[in-house]
Amino acid sequence: MSEQTIADAPPGQSAGPVHKAGGIGNAAGKAAVTVSKAIGRYRWTICGLLFFSTTINYMDRQVLGLLKSTLMGDMGWTESDFGDIVAAFSLAYAFGYVGCGRLMDKIGIRIGLPAAVAGWSLFACVHAFMGSVFGFKVARAGLGLTEGGNFPASIKAVSEWFPAKERALATGIFNAGSNVGAVVAPILVPILLVTYGWQAAFLVTGGIGFFWVIAWLLIYRKPEDHPKLTAEELAYIRSDPVQPQENIPWIKLLSYRGTWANIVGTCFSAPVWWFYLNWVPGFLNKQYGVNLFGAMLPLIIIYTMADFGSVGGGWFSSHLIKRGMKPLRARKLTFLVCGLCVLPVFFASTVSNMWLAVLLIGIAASAHQGYSANVYTIVSDTMPRNAVGSVVGIGGFCAYFVGMFVSMGVGRLLDATNGNYQVLFGIASVLYLVGLAIMHLILPKTGSGKTPAGIEV
Repeated sequence: MSEQTIADAPPGQSAGPVHKAGGIGNAAGKAAVTVSKAIGRYRWTICGLLFFSTTINYMDRQVLGLLKSTLMGDMGWTESDFGDIVAAFSLAYAFGYVGCGRLMDKIGIRIGLPAAVAGWSLFACVHAFMGSVFGFKVARAGLGLTEGGNFPASIKAVSEWFPAKERALATGIFNAGSNVGAVVAPILVPILLVTYGWQAAFLVTGGIGFFWVIAWLLIYRKPEDHPKLTAEELAYIRSDPVQPQENIPWIKLLSYRGTWANIVGTCFSAPVWWFYLNWVPGFLNKQYGVNLFGAMLPLIIIYTMADFGSVGGGWFSSHLIKRGMKPLRARKLTFLVCGLCVLPVFFASTVSNMWLAVLLIGIAASAHQGYSANVYTIVSDTMPRNAVGSVVGIGGFCAYFVGMFVSMGVGRLLDATNGNYQVLFGIASVLYLVGLAIMHLILPKTGSGKTPAGIEV
């Protein structure tokens, strides 16, 4: 048995003692013993903070979709009006995503992320004071611009706080916050709506983010500056090959395969998720006649299933890597499994039983989150650490810019077909496999060397 180092030990376990025995011809026959301290798990505290920021992020954006029927009835909106309001969020989110990604690389996430959370919490509250389509477009645009900071900052934090073999799992865990937010919102919003009115739903959910900001500022530091991080855990975090820290211009980022793989993966998956967030409550109302309280349990089931998919997708690729599979091959295999699991959602609008439709959508949402966790991790696998935020931002910009047109198209298609969702679920069912096929052509081939992140392909 060879001597084991800190970098080889499993998370949270001691690297020793391990005995190094001499060969048969070694007359001494002595064993050397090395002992090291437990690595520690403080990095998972940071992952927990990212999980809660993502929970708040999705809870705030989910409120509008849950209140869709109420607001359309009170204000006389058409499906096209609602689609245009969602599109305003998507367009602003696109610019917020790419701008915040670059900003996080420039000023760091200790200040950048809480500034973004405070901003979107404020704009979430602003919705309560709007009374027109234009007013909601303004509030939604402000929300999108500031919410764009969460994922670039979180992916950057994961690249700084976790070694490559744990990044997909860490990403899956914090990304699961999106589903928790989507579960909490259907529980909280109906109660606030009935008790205090729809305005309270925006004010209460928006106000929660300010408490998170305080916690982040008190807890977060860079790994090398954190007083609660042991030297052993820091060495474990930094166990990957050292990367050169150069300032990479945006135009040069477009020459990297990892940048384009992230763009494709995000553009072919993210719009489907927004469709679920914004239109599934309306689909349940239109197709099965359930009100907001009636939709509560179906939505909880869908997003709880998605939670398991987020963590499971991250765990699956991390497990394959720990068993010796190359990182990019492990990501691709995970993409394939998730893409196949999405296919049955094609039938969601054709089944007469609501719970069967909920099951089909839940499986698709679960697979989406597993797919999404690995799309994000592709960036930290293929790009230098100091470019991660920018690349995630570029991918998000492209996806949400596309998403603006998707949202407008969904609204107009539903108006034109009197609320027929079959075409929409059909498109959603195949996009993931199409995205995988294109990513496979873009990403480096197995055995072709190392990525700019120093990861062996």
